[in-house]
Amino acid sequence: MTPEQRKRIIARHRDALLRHGHSAKALYWSNTAIQEIRFQVLMEIGIQNGDRLLDVGCGFGDLFAYLKRQQIVTDYCGIDLSPDLITAGKNLYPQARFFCGDLFDLAPQPHTYDYVLLSGALNENMKDSGTYARRVIERMYQICHKGVALNLLDANNPWLANRNDLQSFMPDEMLAYCQSLGANCELRQDYLDNDFTVYLRKPQNQGLDLTA
Repeated sequence: MTPEQRKRIIARHRDALLRHGHSAKALYWSNTAIQEIRFQVLMEIGIQNGDRLLDVGCGFGDLFAYLKRQQIVTDYCGIDLSPDLITAGKNLYPQARFFCGDLFDLAPQPHTYDYVLLSGALNENMKDSGTYARRVIERMYQICHKGVALNLLDANNPWLANRNDLQSFMPDEMLAYCQSLGANCELRQDYLDNDFTVYLRKPQNQGLDLTA
C-alpha cells in the first residue's frame, strides 16, 4: 500500500465518521443488519470461546461486540488503518485490544492467532488488479493457527461492474488462489447477492510447530 493510498483511506473514514458517528454507515456498510450478516458468516468458520482472534480492518471493533452478544468470548485484537476509528473502538470496547496500521505494520509471527477474520477491508479499489488483496490474504493465512475467514465483493454482480471505486473479485478465481496457499477452502455464496466469503482452514500438520 502506498502512502497516498493510506492517506486516502484514512481521510475517507475520518469524513464518514464525522458525518455518521458510530454507525455502520461510517464504515460504508448500508446498515447494521447487512454488516452483521457478514459477521455471522465469518463466525461460522468455527469461532469458539477462548479463540485468539485478529480482526483485520476492524473499524470500531463491532465484531467484538457481536461475538459477545452471541455469548462467544474471544481474545480479540482489532487492527485498522484509521486512527479515528481505532480511538473510537478503544472508547467503545475497552476490554478489546486494538492496533493502528495495516497487517504488514503489525507483523505478527506465524500461528499468533487461532483465526484471522476480515470483513469489507479489501473493498477499496487499489487499482492493482487485486495484488494487494492477495498479499493480505497470504499474510493472514501465514499468521493463523486454525483458519482465515474473509468476505469480498462479487464481480459477477451487475451493480458492482459499474463501481470503479470498489474492488470486486471472481469467486472461483479467489477460491483457487486461496487453495494455492495450501489451505482447505470453502466458498460461501448463500447470504448476500453481491458478496462471497472464503474459509481457509489450516491442515492439521500446518497448524503445529514441528520444530519445537
